[in-house]
Amino acid sequence: MTPIASAVSTVDLRKQPVDAVLERVERSLQARLDRSTVVRKRRSVGARTGRDTWVRIERRLLDKIGDQGWNGTESAARLTGVSQPAWHQCAVWRDPHDEAMWRADETDLLPGAAVGTSVLAEDPKLSDEWWQSLNASLDALAAHRTARIASPDTVTITQELVTKTIQGVFPNATDTITEHWQPAHADLNWANMTAPQFCLFDWEDWGMAPRGLDAASLWGNSLAVPALADRVRQERRHDLESRDGKVMTLFICAKILASDAHPEDPRLEPARHTADWINRDGS
Repeated sequence: MTPIASAVSTVDLRKQPVDAVLERVERSLQARLDRSTVVRKRRSVGARTGRDTWVRIERRLLDKIGDQGWNGTESAARLTGVSQPAWHQCAVWRDPHDEAMWRADETDLLPGAAVGTSVLAEDPKLSDEWWQSLNASLDALAAHRTARIASPDTVTITQELVTKTIQGVFPNATDTITEHWQPAHADLNWANMTAPQFCLFDWEDWGMAPRGLDAASLWGNSLAVPALADRVRQERRHDLESRDGKVMTLFICAKILASDAHPEDPRLEPARHTADWINRDGS
């Protein structure tokens, strides 16, 4: 295969040639990929097949693949009560030129388009039925059990990571211990859900996480639209108002307010205000 890039740190699949990768996936899955439907992101590529399914292809560095492996989408197929596209098969191989691996998962087509980008700039005006489906899926997910550990942003979540992230931005925050862990999607944002019919996809990082991670993540990705952030808080208040939910909210606030944050990010001020409230009142 032709090398995609000369160094792992410079790979961006929005810019790098992927023809050889698509051809390999076609051979492995015995499926024709419709090139006119290709969607390219920084570390993933997706396309529709000739048999009306969808294939998502991701490239991940070896040091981002933990001991639990890299089968999130496959293992999520056993979850009941969660609206997600049915999983069919996969192909996995190591990049012959870099310290990375590739994975292609074939699933059913999504029932609609993604709600938007991961962080929204305007209200998507979702129906009450949509919110009911979101709540039903997240509640069903939380009732499951798994040996997998969630890896938001491809980093395995641990108590040490939570504390380090929070105290890196809020050094005076001392009560960062989480107590209740439950299954989480771990990448809950507006680009990973469909509308008008709700469906949750991109399950590669799901696993056990502190209660409230998903709710806090979706809330954080909604802060540029205050009414939407308020709706998320209202719908998931049983998670966000819990002790662990407040810690996870502080965790998300810390990630938004990190040193590399864009100074014009509209989420900065509401995140700072919420963090001040949590730190002042305690968890």
